[in-house]
Amino acid sequence: MNVLVTGGAGYIGSHAVKRLLEAGHKVVVVDNLYRGHKPAVPKHVPLEELDLRQTSALTNALTHHDIECVMHFAALAYVGESVSQPLMYYDNNTWGTMSLLQACRQAAVQKFVFSSTCATYGEPAQMPIVEDMPQAPINPYGASKLFVERILKDYAHAHPEFAFAALRYFNVAGSAADGTIGEDHDPETHIIPVLLNVALGKVPRVTVFGEDYPTPDGTCIRDYIHVEDLVDAHVQVMQRLQPGDQRFYNLGIGKGYSVKQVVDAARKVTGHAIPTKVGPRRPGDPPTLYANADKIRRELGWQAGYTDIERIIETAWRWFQSHPNGYEEP
Repeated sequence: MNVLVTGGAGYIGSHAVKRLLEAGHKVVVVDNLYRGHKPAVPKHVPLEELDLRQTSALTNALTHHDIECVMHFAALAYVGESVSQPLMYYDNNTWGTMSLLQACRQAAVQKFVFSSTCATYGEPAQMPIVEDMPQAPINPYGASKLFVERILKDYAHAHPEFAFAALRYFNVAGSAADGTIGEDHDPETHIIPVLLNVALGKVPRVTVFGEDYPTPDGTCIRDYIHVEDLVDAHVQVMQRLQPGDQRFYNLGIGKGYSVKQVVDAARKVTGHAIPTKVGPRRPGDPPTLYANADKIRRELGWQAGYTDIERIIETAWRWFQSHPNGYEEP
């Protein structure tokens, strides 16, 4: 299949490109390189340096490369930034996807796999999160993604041959097992890369935001899914989409790890002390969040291969050790 991957120079998108190529698909990447990295895209893969809001250029790219499916990862994804700059998030994430869908319509692309988020659920009343729970996001990032899900449903209703899937997940972690690509954000807010940067001596310590939550050790509990498991689910869903499909799936390992558990695992994997300090709770941080992924297991047979936090961190550590400056040259 000819697949266009938006955000294919980013963390998750680059792993999706790798997985698609391994599965025998032809891949084209669209990325404006605002937060992506050109070296993350294989040299033989066409890279269209476009912004999602460039509808005509997107249409031309879809047509020129005879694209059959779009796998859409391109998005701004910092919750705090979305609170301080909401218009930027609605412009990029929501309007950008509308522009992409307009291009798909003009180029007659009928398959669409959307990288959504469990942030659309907001603060669920119970755990684990299942797909039919109310969606009530508490920040513009989650809202910008939920708007896209609604737009996709409306678009599919008007175009019965169109098929899409929206995949919702929380914390993505780890790197390619072969160490060829990995995680490189600026700024870095994800806990595992921050911990590994401390182990590398690039950051003095990591802040634990609150240790008085109603959890066994007082720190927040989150679901961590390995990036390769995540993109494998995207590829499996894409390969099963049929005309008229509207699929919604949670992706996760079905359990959570606390911040302290993640810190202890990182210490064990790296052999470094990794100093921590306790900071205040962050507003809007629920004590526990993890997803139930039984639906995609039942319907597609997918389940996470990495469920042990140490194994997940080991793959990330391999990347960080060999690429201490990320994709930049030393």
